[in-house]
Amino acid sequence: MATAPAPQPVNEPVRGYAPGSPERAALAEHLAALAKERVEARMRIGARDVAGDTTFPVVAPHRHDHVLADVHAAGPAHVEQAVAAAGNAARGWAALDQAERSAVFLRAADLLAGPWRDAVNAATILGQSKSWHQAEIDAACELIDFWRFNCHWADRIAEEQPDSVPGAWNRTDYRPLEGFVLALSPFNFTSIAGNLPTAPALLGNTVVWKPSEKQALSAQVLMDLLRAAGLPDGVVNLVHGDGGLVSEVAMAQPGFAGLHFTGSSTVFRDLWRRAGANLDRLRTFPRIVGETGGKDFVVAHPSAAADALVVALGRGAFEYQGQKCSAASRAYVPRSLWPAVRDGLADLARSLPMGDPADPATFLGAVISEASYRRLTGAVRDAVAGGAELLAGEGADDAVGWFVPPTVLVTPDPRSDTMVRELFGPVLSVFVYDDADWEATLDLVDTTSPYGLTGAVFATDRAAIAQASAALRQAAGNFYVNDKPTGAVVGQQPFGGGRASGTNDKAGSPWNLLRWLSPRTVKETFVPPTDWRYPHLGPAAGAAGAGHDAADASGLAEGGSRP
Repeated sequence: MATAPAPQPVNEPVRGYAPGSPERAALAEHLAALAKERVEARMRIGARDVAGDTTFPVVAPHRHDHVLADVHAAGPAHVEQAVAAAGNAARGWAALDQAERSAVFLRAADLLAGPWRDAVNAATILGQSKSWHQAEIDAACELIDFWRFNCHWADRIAEEQPDSVPGAWNRTDYRPLEGFVLALSPFNFTSIAGNLPTAPALLGNTVVWKPSEKQALSAQVLMDLLRAAGLPDGVVNLVHGDGGLVSEVAMAQPGFAGLHFTGSSTVFRDLWRRAGANLDRLRTFPRIVGETGGKDFVVAHPSAAADALVVALGRGAFEYQGQKCSAASRAYVPRSLWPAVRDGLADLARSLPMGDPADPATFLGAVISEASYRRLTGAVRDAVAGGAELLAGEGADDAVGWFVPPTVLVTPDPRSDTMVRELFGPVLSVFVYDDADWEATLDLVDTTSPYGLTGAVFATDRAAIAQASAALRQAAGNFYVNDKPTGAVVGQQPFGGGRASGTNDKAGSPWNLLRWLSPRTVKETFVPPTDWRYPHLGPAAGAAGAGHDAADASGLAEGGSRP
């Protein structure tokens, strides 16, 4: 039976939640209801909801005395059970036609776009302290886009087939990996948490998924959504708890075939070493796919528009409290533009509403944890002690939640700690350079950070844009011209970077999906040869056996026999 391709995807429209709108009232209702609950979040292994030996709390970062969920943590036996459940489901899931697998995720996308949207957004707002807009573009729109576009790209990949010649039929069988994929997802994007296990699953793989402890609430809602969409038991197995324990047990199993990871560069290096140490016991060389940290830059040319630069720096650095791997965290501003940028940036940073993200008037909430709060406030304190100017950012407060205000540091040293180290918070460090040092500044941008994730150039001089693009070609996997370095959209800006920022396999593109396939080439010969001799071995033309030789020569000419 012919397979119908998935519908042509389009990006999910972003809801505005304007005052008086029905969607605003509906989300507010879900937030109020969820805030009154204390969810028991069990693991999902095969067909079972599984309790752990211990639990840990998920609290609202903006109100750290508010426990949202009690989450069951995995022990080694639970991880082994999840691996076994993935193995039990593998044959049946891989045997399904691609259209059948795609149908599950297309349905999940429509459920998220409709009746599940408020539930996923509400869990993200409360559990991860995201504003309404940040939750909408992440937990709803981006994940819907991942699911719809991935199904479309899976069809496009399957269409790529080798040439065939008369007498033979060549084709590619796009198999899943031989074994299970371990997906380790971060706290900061619900969409990434949903995509890391489901992108491999779409291609026929089965998965053990361990989300961040701090994203466990919305992860639980996503798992419920996938079940409602018809995902068979055992295809994605959700385990909670300590990532080190889960990875140690899972990656030592012979069937470990792939790692899909988003998190810190330090953790990713450790996981890569662990994969290498286990090679002798693994059935296959594992696929290692990771998107890690960033120290993302904005560099402005003297021809840049100051007002646009200010808005890009404010949004790029402070949306979702700067807890994006793509967030602007270091900026290079020419001295001629600095007075206008300085005043505008200080005013913008001080005007952003910070508080409880359940209030739609809030622009930014709290950072994710006490550890993050201590790291950020300590870095700012040390920077000021080292000679940096605190342009904005007074008033960090941990009494109710982990609130770090939008912070701008102006440093005289372009290689100071906050210009180099990834902080993962609402802290922007600015270096003011002399206009004549434009070329030297481009080299500084390229060599200061070990990362290579995102970056932006602001200029109206086209030659300067071209010069920056060439000089910074390896400095960012996602490069923006006159725009903030955040907000990549599935299908428009495939996301990922190199250097210490990961394997650059571009989530939200066919390149990522290809990593979860193990192609098999199939050649079928319709009339195989019946004589072993090649033409050069036979008698002269016209002698006995020439007929066989001619047939074999014809086969060679048509590509039928090669080493």
